[in-house]
Amino acid sequence: METKAIFLDLGGTFREVVEIPEVYNKARARIAEICQTDMDPDTYWAFINKRYDVYREWALRFLCEAPEKLLWTRWLVPELDRDYVEAHAVELTENFRLAKGDRQVVPHGIETVRELRRRGYKVGIISDLVGTVEIDKWLDRDGIRDLFCTVKQSSVTLLRKPHPAIYFQALDEAGVRGEESVFVGDNLNRDIIGAKAAGFGGTVSVEYPGKRLKLTQENVPDCIIHDFADLLNVFPGNGEFHPENAERRDP
Repeated sequence: METKAIFLDLGGTFREVVEIPEVYNKARARIAEICQTDMDPDTYWAFINKRYDVYREWALRFLCEAPEKLLWTRWLVPELDRDYVEAHAVELTENFRLAKGDRQVVPHGIETVRELRRRGYKVGIISDLVGTVEIDKWLDRDGIRDLFCTVKQSSVTLLRKPHPAIYFQALDEAGVRGEESVFVGDNLNRDIIGAKAAGFGGTVSVEYPGKRLKLTQENVPDCIIHDFADLLNVFPGNGEFHPENAERRDP
């Protein structure tokens, strides 16, 4: 069947964390300032991160992303005044993300998406992340919003991969069927299993240097790429999808 759309994961697939000290130090200091703690910013950041690990276990168990206000008042700083925290939840979340580093598009990322669009494919995003403002700011800052027919985030839909519902929402907004679509991601047990559950026609996994995928019968993708630009070999145009043009690996 003709492939009409390619959907991308973000973290670890289309973007990567770059540790820039001036970025994460500023973000950690701002979190400590808002929360009015006596701890130094790095210590407080580690403290908040441990609490986030507990939240993450809940999120992965129920395949749900909590609203920002609830994330901070229930899991991260429940001891602080609820109204105060809710008023600062969006800013806290934005800085929580930056406290790990800046997110930057992987090499050849934007050029590859532009070429895929030129070849006639729709391109969408389906991503798990906390925060409701980061992605909009990034798309507008880099001037690439027009490259994507849909952007679905767990922080907005409140659904996490591999729940098929977030894929269904993206397909509906893109105006394509699952069997006409291919998903590209780095996390086999979320990205690939979720796309298969949603009836996608194909799956591609990225395996960048330093990473080794752990394949199973359930999560094995149709092919594996090692550079984002390798997608141009897999999607030559005319609605075609050629996983044989990339690495095929058995579990």
